Formats: sequence, structure tokens, C-alpha cells
Amino acid sequence: MISNAMRAVSLSAMFLLAALFAPAAKAEPPDPAVVQVQGFYDVLIDGMKHAKELGIKGRYDKLKPAVEQTFDLPDMTRLAVGPGWATTSAADQQSLLTAFAFLTVANYANNFDGYDGEKFVVDPATTMRGTDKIVQSKLITKTQTIPFNYRMRLIGGSWKIIDIYLNGYVSQIATQRSDFGATLAAGGAPALTKKIEALAQKLMTGG
Repeated sequence: MISNAMRAVSLSAMFLLAALFAPAAKAEPPDPAVVQVQGFYDVLIDGMKHAKELGIKGRYDKLKPAVEQTFDLPDMTRLAVGPGWATTSAADQQSLLTAFAFLTVANYANNFDGYDGEKFVVDPATTMRGTDKIVQSKLITKTQTIPFNYRMRLIGGSWKIIDIYLNGYVSQIATQRSDFGATLAAGGAPALTKKIEALAQKLMTGG
């Protein structure tokens, strides 16, 4: 006869063995939109850590490929220009795109010009907005936490940023469209291109 104590030990051993040899649960692969944002942040943080030795031109050169990979600059330019885009010539559209890309990279090169222990935290969970995804993140400094959320769209097989929600809710594209509208109405695409280039140049000179 097997005693109750021996039976309990035997059952415990069986459960232990079953647990040891059970197939491990597969971890969910990270969301590709989250991976895209995190990859950009990795480059940005590295640029911040080497900001002084790189200088603003070096930071610009370092960030430019990462911005081009992560942001849908053509669609962002079109959305920032607004309805006037449709009646703008192809040559002027290209000039606006070039200027807008210059401004976007210059903005990061200027604003993230040093490192003091800052870190970016990206929420691994995304939410859907139509066919787009919203990626939530925050910049944590020694004194504050600043939310940066991104609207991302699947472009050519890659998730790319099409808008940034500053402080978590203020659309950068809407703000730029409001700012650009008067210049576009008064002077057309050439005037707006000149304005965007001037803004970028000011950032590149520390303005």
C-alpha cells in the first residue's frame, strides 16, 4: 500500500516534471510600428550622448537617414501644406518636400543637443485609428515627463510616422498647416518654400 504522504510526493514530482517539459509559451513579437519608433529613438539618444563632439551639423547628418526611414516625409509635407498642395506644380512640390525634410531633421538636431540621463519609453501596445496605428511614448528627464505620440501608416511595407502629437495630443501637422497657410495664400509655393528653408537655417545656426 502506498501511503498518502508517498502518493502526494509522487504526484508533486509528476506535476514538476510536466511543468519542466511543457513547451514554453511563445512571446508575442513586438509591434513593427513600435520597433520603428524605438529604432529612431535609439539613434536620437546616441546623437544626444555625442552631441558636443558631433556639433549640430554632425547631429543633422547622423539623424537624417533615421528620419527618412521613420517618417513619411512626402505625406507629411502634403498634409502640412494643406489643400493648396493639389494645385501646386510638381517642381514646387519637390521643393517643398526638400525644405520640409530639411526642417524636420534640423528641428531634432537643434532641440536634442545634449544628454543628461534622458530616456525615451515606448508603450509596446498600439491602438488603431482607422487603418493607422497610434504609438504612445514619453521622454523622461530629471524634472519632467513629456508625452510624444505618433500616428503611423503602413507605407510600402513599413510603418512610418505621418503626424506627431506633441504633449500627447497637439497635432504637429495641424499646427504647421495653420502656420503655413497665410504664406502659401500670399506668395504661393515659392514663398512657403523660402519660409520653411529660413526656419530650418535658423535652427541650424542655433536659433
